Amino acid sequence: MKRFECGTLVPGCDWRTRADEEAEVVRRAVEHLKVTHGEEIIRPSMVDHIKERIRDDQSQTALNLR
Repeated sequence: MKRFECGTLVPGCDWRTRADEEAEVVRRAVEHLKVTHGEEIIRPSMVDHIKERIRDDQSQTALNLR
C-alpha cells in the first residue's frame, strides 16, 4: 500500500490518500491539486515532486501481516 500526504507538498493541507499502486496515488494527487488547490497545469516536475513524497504505508502492511 502506498500513501501520499498533500501537506508534504502544500503546507497546511491535511488531505491524504492511499492506494495499492503508485500510479493511482499520483492520479488522485493530481486530481486533488487541480480541484482543491486550483492547479490548471500539472507539469512533469510536479509529478516528480508527488512521487518523491509517496511512502509505503507501513501501518497497513503491519495490519495485513497479522
